[in-house]
Amino acid sequence: MSYFIEALKKYAVFSGRARRKEYWQFGLFFAIIALVLVVLALVTKAPALFGLVGLYYVALLLPGLGVSVRRLHDIGRSGWWLFFYIVPIAGPITLLVFNCTDSAPGANEYGPNPKEAAGIPAHV
Repeated sequence: MSYFIEALKKYAVFSGRARRKEYWQFGLFFAIIALVLVVLALVTKAPALFGLVGLYYVALLLPGLGVSVRRLHDIGRSGWWLFFYIVPIAGPITLLVFNCTDSAPGANEYGPNPKEAAGIPAHV
């Protein structure tokens, strides 16, 4: 949960690097909260809850983009690679592979390796 909160604090930060753990935990908690909201909206059929689901997605658009761009920076790629999602089939698969790739060792043009800054060996 701490990585989710951290991504929310950096809601419009598109510079720097994000570890795999930060990216995937943000995605996990985003999905869990969205699922709970959608189920509540469907069970109660309250229009206000459907509006809350939409507001939730809009509110977390920038933090999601930010953590995605920082994740691409962590492997030495530009944030512009996010546009590759537009390419059917190959785009999402390629970006899934990128998001599963380990951090580039050492500092790169986007900043120091967040694993090394946390004192975690680069091979973990």
